[in-house]
Amino acid sequence: MTVVRRIARPMLAVVFVTNGLDSLRHPATRAQAAAPLVKALSGPLKMPNDPELLVRANGATMLVAGTMLALGKFPRIAALTLAGALVPTTYAAHPFWAVEDPAERAQQKSHFLKNVGLLGGVLLASVDTAGQPGLAYRAQHVRSEAHRQAALTKREARRAAKSARRFAKNALD
Repeated sequence: MTVVRRIARPMLAVVFVTNGLDSLRHPATRAQAAAPLVKALSGPLKMPNDPELLVRANGATMLVAGTMLALGKFPRIAALTLAGALVPTTYAAHPFWAVEDPAERAQQKSHFLKNVGLLGGVLLASVDTAGQPGLAYRAQHVRSEAHRQAALTKREARRAAKSARRFAKNALD
């Protein structure tokens, strides 16, 4: 692992770990902000209509995935999990479009944009292969190798058939 990854992953993850821990310990204020979103989505998604439970679950997700990202354990999966947890959190916690007070609106917009930046960071981390070939490259390589082997086998089969015809012709003479 490069020095940049060794430093950057924990730096990115610390926000999620601390916010996740705080959501687990003190879910009440976050649950109040999440209540309208939970109410709207609980029916169609067949989720429990319990904002406090969902805030705690989201906090646990952020805590675990953030810790995994910081430690470099399954970092791509952890980063993708954090991205999935961050979207509803951002939408529910920072609805700047619904705030009337200009100062509060500016603060909520700032937090919203901060979370959008964090989302960009975890999306980048989710595609970081740490210098190793990605799945798409490996699949293309396997495909190319299979085509090469098929062509080689076809050539060898033609040569064997040609040799067998010659042998059969010589045997008949």
